[in-house]
Amino acid sequence: MINSPRVCVQVQSVYIETHSQPEEERYVFAYTVTIRNLGRSAVQLLGRYWLITNGNGRETEVQGEGVVGVQPHIEPGEEYQYTSGAVLETPLGTMQGHYDMVDVDGVPFSIDIPVFRLFVPTLIH
Repeated sequence: MINSPRVCVQVQSVYIETHSQPEEERYVFAYTVTIRNLGRSAVQLLGRYWLITNGNGRETEVQGEGVVGVQPHIEPGEEYQYTSGAVLETPLGTMQGHYDMVDVDGVPFSIDIPVFRLFVPTLIH
């Protein structure tokens, strides 16, 4: 039996009003991702895939190497945190995806990033 790496992903998002221009259908959001290695061996994040859906249902796919320009190694019991951003044409949307990772032996695996909302706080009470 092979022990699969145990990695936990948590995301928090925030609306950036100062960079947004609602009159031009430009809503800017920042999101902070925390990746925790709950396993017993190191892992490395190699790539990412995002599915971004705006409030009208329009989907945009984003994929690439690493996150914010790095491919972090995460030791057992450690975490890696970064902040990035997204721009939507609507005041409400969602993001979800996965990270492509490798374990200490170079065996690839994927970790799902659960869906999270991007929204202007005044819209939701």
